[in-house]
Amino acid sequence: MSTVPRVLSIAGTDPTGGAGIQADLKSIAANGGYGMAVVTALVAQNTQGVRSVHVPPTQFLEEQLNAVSADVVIDAVKIGMLANTEVIEVVTAWLNRVSPQIVVLDPVMVATSGDRLLDRDAEQALRQLASRADLLTPNIPELAILAEEPIGSDWTAVIGQAKRVAARLGVRILAKGGHLGGEKLPDALVDPHGQVVEFSGERIATTNTHGTGCSLSSAIATRYAATGDWVSATGESKRWLTESIRHGASLEVGAGHGPVSHFAGLWERGGTSTRPTPADVIADWWEYIRDLRENIDELPFVRALGDGTLDQVAFVWYLQQDALYLHDYSRALAEASRLAPTGDEQAFWAASAHGAVATEMQLHESWIPADALGETYPSAVTSGYLNHLLATSARGDYAVLIAALLPCFWLYQDVGTRLHPLSHADHRYRTWLDTYADDAFAAATQRAVMVVATAAAHADDTTRVRMREAFRASAAHELAFFAAPHDMLG
Repeated sequence: MSTVPRVLSIAGTDPTGGAGIQADLKSIAANGGYGMAVVTALVAQNTQGVRSVHVPPTQFLEEQLNAVSADVVIDAVKIGMLANTEVIEVVTAWLNRVSPQIVVLDPVMVATSGDRLLDRDAEQALRQLASRADLLTPNIPELAILAEEPIGSDWTAVIGQAKRVAARLGVRILAKGGHLGGEKLPDALVDPHGQVVEFSGERIATTNTHGTGCSLSSAIATRYAATGDWVSATGESKRWLTESIRHGASLEVGAGHGPVSHFAGLWERGGTSTRPTPADVIADWWEYIRDLRENIDELPFVRALGDGTLDQVAFVWYLQQDALYLHDYSRALAEASRLAPTGDEQAFWAASAHGAVATEMQLHESWIPADALGETYPSAVTSGYLNHLLATSARGDYAVLIAALLPCFWLYQDVGTRLHPLSHADHRYRTWLDTYADDAFAAATQRAVMVVATAAAHADDTTRVRMREAFRASAAHELAFFAAPHDMLG
């Protein structure tokens, strides 16, 4: 079975979207499935009632069913409105041929007005089809028709009918208490052996109840296909439907019995914003710091570093500050390793922390006497950058921390790669350029970029914004860091 249940609805239409196939497809999607639909009847209706019904030729119905099952593996079937005996027989024959694993039948037999929708022959054909289902979801009047008994007057009578129908047909019944009076709204799952699992519920004061039967049965079919547990599927579907009913009025659809809001919970908790891909994040963030990157390129320190005319005093002062920076930067990398959610990411950030101390510090020490480094104090710029990183690290938010760490990879690799072609064998600062333009650092940078971009792509909107701002803040600190030697030494 696919991880996403593929659920086929066989039912009539509702042009206002609140019931029938339109409601089924929304319910299937809202409960985590992929919905498909075969139309049994075209219904001219709105929230105030049915105006007319057109039943297409049953040959076309059969062609629809065969077209779907010839191409798609169907994990569950939900059956709704079947207009007459001929339609019921075509669907029954198709079920017998295809033998889908799960069949949920919502036996549409009685209109909201109380009028019976099927003649006696069609009712008998529907009883025979019902024995082919795994679960029936009748309302109280429909349960009475299946039982061939008077309508149950209270919950005890309804449960009794459900037990008798379940035993006779060998199927599960979801008995629904919606037609009973009172504030309580009980439902019960009754199996063929008479076992009963009840679900409590409260009546919601609303007129947005159009299509609730269609929606509930489709939800259960979808959730059972995913879990294989009728009790869990029913309970979760009821909670989902209750939430959808509560939000139905906000849709402001129709002047009669309006629809439920099938996606209310998803809209409220997940929103409708699209989630970026890692590639989207990379492109967006690089563009977001374009102004900072361009300003770095124009700095006297960077331009002189590239052409080899940089004063050595300025370069040594820069390296001294960078050595102080790397000492605490490596600590922030180690904290990222500690917070990382996967072993691969833990190993990457730990290796980066080691590299910051071992490889890059070795480069610095080739220029700076050991005693000179011990006498160096961080500048205000260096302290500001480190305070930003260490404060971010202390908050313990892995995603934001790695976003803040990224510019030290990305900007150095970018600057080093672009300046390196300007150098030559006798270039005074060739070893520095070699370090940040070599393949190993490029690979580490690419890995860091992808780890951060993937984390941002999977983060919620609020975290993604915080990551982006932490990234820009660090990039701004990098600009100040490159500018500092010229500003300090003139």
